[in-house]
Amino acid sequence: MSEIILMSDARVAAVPVRECGEALVDVRGSLRVDDRKHQDSHGAEVHLRQGVLDRLLRAEALLPKGLRLLFVEGYRPPALQRVYFERYADDLRAEHPQWSADRIRTAASRYVSPPEIAPHSAGAAVDLTLAHADGLELDLGTPMNASPEQSEGACYTAATNISDEARANRAVLGAALGAAGLVNYPTEWWHWSYGDRYWALATGAPAALYGPSELPAPEDMP
Repeated sequence: MSEIILMSDARVAAVPVRECGEALVDVRGSLRVDDRKHQDSHGAEVHLRQGVLDRLLRAEALLPKGLRLLFVEGYRPPALQRVYFERYADDLRAEHPQWSADRIRTAASRYVSPPEIAPHSAGAAVDLTLAHADGLELDLGTPMNASPEQSEGACYTAATNISDEARANRAVLGAALGAAGLVNYPTEWWHWSYGDRYWALATGAPAALYGPSELPAPEDMP
């Protein structure tokens, strides 16, 4: 996609889902996991669909020597996704009381996916960055999860108001993840996905592989 298509776009919601039934798996032990996210997830955030994890491992193997992926957040329960979306929409509504409901939804979707189509709630999306082998993060231009307002748009993957070093680091990250089959959400340099509706639209796949999922309670997990 050459244009920026937001998650709120009707073309994303129109993509059918043919749920493949693949399990959500714990990524700890496979990837370096940062602990900044998220107390209200109760450990859910360290899970992804197996196919997404496989592709992240493939991407990591493609990185230049001495670099690793730093995993921050994967699966997000649908109820929590709704809280995040509504909270950000409320902030925008307070700042722009003249905006219509449709405009609020569109603007909110630059930063938080509408709950009904959110890739994180399908276990299909990951928020991540690059780090050296010792865990020191590289400069990617903005803090992860910086909103468009906070970053003056520098959170957009193709933003020009970042340093040459940050731009180069984003290119390294994108080359590895893209080669492994993941797609980026272009308003967030850190957000990549595979198998969800946005991925299907971006790649021309006939359907998404993963729909919204509920992580089993700990006592129900094998």
